[in-house]
Parts: sequence; C-alpha cells; structure tokens
Amino acid sequence: MLRLILLRHAKAAAYAGGGDAERALTTRGRSAARDIGVWLAQAAIKPDLAVISTARRTRETWAIVADAAHYDAPVLDEQRLYLAEPPVLLELMHLTPASVHTLLCVGHNPGFHDYALEMIGTDGEALMRLERGLPTAGLVIIDFDANHWRDVQQGSGQLVAFVTPEDVA
Repeated sequence: MLRLILLRHAKAAAYAGGGDAERALTTRGRSAARDIGVWLAQAAIKPDLAVISTARRTRETWAIVADAAHYDAPVLDEQRLYLAEPPVLLELMHLTPASVHTLLCVGHNPGFHDYALEMIGTDGEALMRLERGLPTAGLVIIDFDANHWRDVQQGSGQLVAFVTPEDVA
C-alpha cells in the first residue's frame, strides 16, 4: 500500500513585494498549519518524504506542520509543484522512489484539488465535502493498492481522510 498526503498551503497574504511566489502566511494561516500538524501527530501519520513547492507560503506551511507533528522526514523542494496541474502532479508522483511508502506534498490550488478528485476512485461523505473545494491548509489522504508509485493511476485511490482547519480547531 502507498499513501499520498496532499496539503494545500495555509492562508497567505494577498500580496507580496516579490510577487505571488513570495506571499507569506497570515496569522490565521500559521494557526491553521499548526492545527493540521497537531492532527497529523495525533493520527500518527508520518511521511517518508515531503515534497514542497518552492513558494514561500508552502515552505512556511511545511515548517509549521513539521514542527507541530515532530516530523524529521527528508524534504525535497520542487519548483514543478508551484501551481502544478494534475498531469504534472501525476508525473512527479510516478518519479517517487520505491522506498517511499507515505508521500506528503505541499502545494497549491486549483491543481491539488483537481488532482485529488482525479485520483480518488471511491465515493462517500468525505468525497462529497472535498468536491465542494480544498480550502487553505486542507489535507487529503489517499491510499493506493500498489507497490510502486509508477503503477498508480487516476481513479485508483481510496480517500482515507479529508481534513480542514475547521475540522480540527
């Protein structure tokens, strides 16, 4: 079994002097990231690898989540995650090393929301909630019955959890 954790960055400032990629988290965003990190720690979910978009808001989100969850997983900064569309996300997932069983990615909408919906082949209440949107600091956990990331295909995942900051506050 392989597990994919998609985490949308927490709430960020509307503008930054250095452009979109330099937007920092707001106070609300930092609080939400901390709450999600605490939830992950309580759920005993630990990634083998964290792949993070190079945008400031994603790096800040990861730093807060990792601190709150007491993570020490290796981190890969990935420029291609910045505003990535689902085909790019699938390609990146297929490149994940076989030694990684739980992959956590921190990135952006609309790509993360669209990708999560494309990868999930199950239905249920959590999926109906997810279909309405993936809010900032929203977390999606998808399990795949596969031994290698390169074998994972669209629609083959099972939604394990969809958690928002409102759920854990």
